[in-house]
Amino acid sequence: MGGSNRREFLNNLLPEKLKKETEYDITKDEIFLKYSNKTSPLNLKKSRAGLSQYTGSWGEKEKIHLLRRTMFGVTPANLTSLNGYTMSQAVDLLVNATPPTPAPPVNYYESIYPDPTGVLLGATWVNAPYGDGTVNYYRYLSTNAWWMKNIFKQTMSIQEKMLMFWHNHFVCEENVVGDSRLQYKYLNLLRTHCLGNFKTFVKEITKDPMMLFYLNGHYNIKNSPDENYARELQELFTLGKGANMWTEDDVKAAAKVITGFRADTVNLTYTFDPAKHETANKTFSAYYNNYTVIGQIGAAGENELDDLLNMIFNQSQTAAKHLCRKLYRYFIYYDIDANIESTIISGMATTLINNNWDIKPVLLQLFKSDHFYDSLTMDCVIANPVDYFLGMSRALSVPIPGAIGIVDETRAYYTLAYLCQIVGMDPGNPPSVSGWPSYYQAPQFHEMWINSDTLPKRMKYTDAFFTNNGIYVSGNFNIKCDVIAFAQTLSNAYDPDILVSDCVKYLLAIGLSQTLRDSYKMILTNNLANSYWTQAWTDYINNPGNVTYENIVKNRLRLMLTKLLQLAEHHLS
Repeated sequence: MGGSNRREFLNNLLPEKLKKETEYDITKDEIFLKYSNKTSPLNLKKSRAGLSQYTGSWGEKEKIHLLRRTMFGVTPANLTSLNGYTMSQAVDLLVNATPPTPAPPVNYYESIYPDPTGVLLGATWVNAPYGDGTVNYYRYLSTNAWWMKNIFKQTMSIQEKMLMFWHNHFVCEENVVGDSRLQYKYLNLLRTHCLGNFKTFVKEITKDPMMLFYLNGHYNIKNSPDENYARELQELFTLGKGANMWTEDDVKAAAKVITGFRADTVNLTYTFDPAKHETANKTFSAYYNNYTVIGQIGAAGENELDDLLNMIFNQSQTAAKHLCRKLYRYFIYYDIDANIESTIISGMATTLINNNWDIKPVLLQLFKSDHFYDSLTMDCVIANPVDYFLGMSRALSVPIPGAIGIVDETRAYYTLAYLCQIVGMDPGNPPSVSGWPSYYQAPQFHEMWINSDTLPKRMKYTDAFFTNNGIYVSGNFNIKCDVIAFAQTLSNAYDPDILVSDCVKYLLAIGLSQTLRDSYKMILTNNLANSYWTQAWTDYINNPGNVTYENIVKNRLRLMLTKLLQLAEHHLS
């Protein structure tokens, strides 16, 4: 690949005919053109709340908002977990929690394709030899299933939401690297550092074997420096781009600094080869005050990376604001006007710098702020596909029991990953090193999740959750909502008014008028008095095993939930 930009390289590599057949031009999409912004929002009712600690109402609305933005979906149990907590204590709980490291993914595929490296059914393959392309494919499915299971079973912690944030920031694509063992190590690296120190994180991701392959660090040697990682390190990972910033000569110099790092696919780590490292001094542009990284020989050459990062992070305001803008767009909203830039972004950046690049203080400040709980920042983001499908599955308590066995359980979780993929968000494979366009493409940003292809698919598979057949996994198991079990998690399934209100609370971002609530209640009551539903539910509870009573409440619930989740409000977070 030489010194070419990876984005240019992949674009040039793809045959023109194939590009025309496979590329999707959202700017020509009818639904997108009809409903999306064509310019940046001009709504004058923008939040002017700042970073001062929030002292307002701390009720269900604020708690659900916090949970929905920091986790994937909200369950009644999640909400109950915050009983007795102040706002500040709740944020501390979510940000400071340290969930146990999940057990690694395992061989579920033995009956389909016996593992050529000898890994047995149910045993982990993460430290096994590569094997071949076929077993690597099944390991890739295993990894994505493991990832979705971690999200599905998340505890009260922001960790899973942060892992997805960093995956979109420090992008690696499995279908480019093609080694699921490295993908697992990469995801574990994200998990380890997702709430740690940003500067340390950048250093570790630079040496990560998957990243070394993805952005050509493995091939970056003194006689043929490769500029891919050096460019993205500055443009995407730390500083951003713009006028009067780093130069192309800075990219060339940075590439020379990090020559010699190699991916070790046997021990699944990195090594440093002094023979491949450029030992000459590397001088940077006036943007970096003409700083010179002094060339070092032997094993000490690896230490030049520290000098490079120190130089980059000395541009502290630029680096801190670049990261804080991305955090803001991920957790709050995409529109950053002059006021938000000067108050929220600058304030977060100052906190990041003052805390020596630790991430937690910034998150604690943001989630405890007036700005976060301002009504104008609530319920205004279109949920990304993982938030949508995994969040909905969690909120509905969709059952994926371990008793179905390791094969079907893995297939079930991978099926959830597949649903995300077909509506525009393939976990493990962002569309480019820049991540998903919904987090950077102005002026539409998150509106790009919805178009004439993705919206019907979202609705189709949501409807399927409430059918007898559900979503196919295997001949033995389908994914579907047990609507009766879900209703039993709510506060009062006997009362149709409360039941509908609870469904709105957990499944829609924006509340409904009483008229609309009544219309969904009438589905439960069969257009009769409330007593119809109360008696139907009582008959079911008092007569376990009675199929007639069970079917009455099941069919009423299924129809009501199907219609409720066809509302646009269901796509918001």
